[in-house]
Order: sequence, then C-alpha cells, then structure tokens
Amino acid sequence: MVEPVEKLPEEVLALIFCNLPLRDRAVAARVCKAWAAAATSSVVWHDTSISCDCELEDLLPPYLSACLDHIHNLRLEYEPSKRSSRRAATELLTALAGRAPGLRGLRLECRGEKPLFDAGHHILSAVRAVCGAAHQLHHLDLRRLPYTLDDTLVLQAARDCPELRSLFLDNHALVDCVQPSSVLKLLEACPHLRALGLHLASLSHAALELLAAPHRAPFALLALRCACPEDARAPLLPDEAWGTLSCCQPGLEVELDLEPVLPDEAVTRILQPAVPVAVLRLNLSGDTVGPVRYAARHYAKTLRVLEVRASASTELHTALEELAARCAGLREMHCFCVVRPSVLDAFRAHCPRLRSYTLKLKREPHPWRPTLVR
Repeated sequence: MVEPVEKLPEEVLALIFCNLPLRDRAVAARVCKAWAAAATSSVVWHDTSISCDCELEDLLPPYLSACLDHIHNLRLEYEPSKRSSRRAATELLTALAGRAPGLRGLRLECRGEKPLFDAGHHILSAVRAVCGAAHQLHHLDLRRLPYTLDDTLVLQAARDCPELRSLFLDNHALVDCVQPSSVLKLLEACPHLRALGLHLASLSHAALELLAAPHRAPFALLALRCACPEDARAPLLPDEAWGTLSCCQPGLEVELDLEPVLPDEAVTRILQPAVPVAVLRLNLSGDTVGPVRYAARHYAKTLRVLEVRASASTELHTALEELAARCAGLREMHCFCVVRPSVLDAFRAHCPRLRSYTLKLKREPHPWRPTLVR
C-alpha cells in the first residue's frame, strides 16, 4: 500500500525539497507543520542556489530569513542590468552576513551585461560584510563578477577568513587593482589555502617563494588570467622560481588564460618552461602558432586542456598536429576555427585520454558544441 505523502518521514521530504527551486520550497513550507519542518531543515539548505532575478520576488522574508543559518554553500546568481535583481542580491548578502556565521562557501555569478557605469559598490560592500562575519569561510569564488576587485576585499579576507581553502579573483574586469603585497598578506594569513585565482599582475616572485616554503601546505591550483593592461606590463616571474615551486609543490597545476590585450613580447615573457601548465587558453590578437608550438615542446607532460581561438591557417594546423603527437595526456582540446581532417586524426590517434574536443571540419552555427568521447 502506498503511503500518503503527508506521512513520509521528514528525512525523505527533505531529500525531495532540496531539489526544488526556492519559490517552491517556500510554497511547500506553508502546506503543513511537517512539511514546514522538512523544508526549513539544514539538509535542504546545506548547498543552496538562488537566482535573484526570478526567485526572490514576493518571497516571504520570514521564511528565507529563518533558513539562512542552515546555508553552508551558497551559489547566488543575479542580473546586474536589473535594479531589482541587484537590490535583492545585496539585501540577501547583507542578511547573510548578519545571520550565517556557519557559511563555508560563496559563489557569485552575474548574468547578462552590467550597466556601463555600475562599479558594483553595493554588491562588493556586502561581500566584504560576509567575509567579516563568516570566519569559517572556506571557498570564495568571484570569477563571474564583472567589477574591478581591489585590495580592500583581499585584506578583509586575509584578516577575517583564516580558514580559506580557495579564493578566485580572476574575473573579466578590464582593470586589476589587487596589489602583489595584498596577495602576500593573504597567503601569510591563510595557511590552508590550496587554490588561488588572480590576474597575473597581482602575482609576484615573493608569492612564488612563499608558496614554495617548506612549511607550506600542499597547493593544488593557481589560475592566472592575463587580460588587462596591468597584466601585459607585469614583471617577469623567473623560470627558476617556477622550477623551485614545482619541485616543492609537485601536485600544483597552473591555468593560464591569455587574452587579446597581450602583445607577442608579453606572451613570450609569461610562458616559462618550468611553469606546470595544465590548462592553457589562447585568445590572442597576435601570433598563436608560436604559443601552441611552445606548449608542445615544454608542457607535454602537464598539459590537460587546450583552448585556441584563432584564424585557421596551415601553420596553425601543423602546430596542432605537433602538439597532438607530444601531449599524450591531453583530456580536452577545443579549437574555435575550422581545421583540416589531419588535425582531428592526429588527436584521435595520439591522445588516448581525450574526453572532449571541438575540432570542426566545416563551419557550423554558433555556439559550437564539443564532441564527447565515450
């Protein structure tokens, strides 16, 4: 005999409700006392995704406020071009700062274009308030924020979030205002940090030395975006320092995003042989063939993902075939121009671990979808 849904145990109801959108959870909480208890339990709210564009409108504030204490990991999405969405995101973060000291992870994502003169002051102020209150914060991901990030946020995290495990500041802002000195203070204050995303200009030789120190905990990921004028002018990070870091942190993987703002001489300065590059994304306005050949020669043992955005040419096709022959550990290969058939054949023949690739033999409507290898 099938049990009526109102007689299901609270644990079962909670597992159901945790898969519901925010608005539906609020509706479920008003059905009866048993459903209200299940819909507001910590199991439902431990990992939460909220869209401020559609889910917070007309939501009962007492219901959401009662659940903030249970949120451990929050993914918050909003649309900066809509004032109501920006306001809802700011109010939710402000409330979270006052009610959720147990927060462990925060990820912010913007959808759509931001207004031209919106610097995100209210959102960034609310994020700093969360950092000041959530002393057990482990993960902070701001890669999807379109605003300029600065020292104030980094120093706030260094002062109030000593348990940080990951911090991603490598967003698509056109200006980098995080100074290398602030990153040094962050690394000193957060000894458990294992993953860090930065613009290249925020990284220094001293930071590489600190990460290579004998007492340093294992460091797993360093994601570097090179996309603004400060990155193009960043001083050289010596190959010897990268070699020392790789020896002291053998599990370290580096992600490099090289954007059109970089002149050829800057690309040559950034690509050092000893950098343990696992992910390389090339979206250059100048020479792309040279960096592909460089990766084939120097990153054959470490490279796992390559993404190339360039115009098709015989030289590029030859360079890709050379890379395929050398980089047997490659798992993803995405080239956003039409390639000749021998390029596709080369990756299929020489890269047995390839799991996903975008190698089109003729033009297709965008967006191009990758091919999954089963």
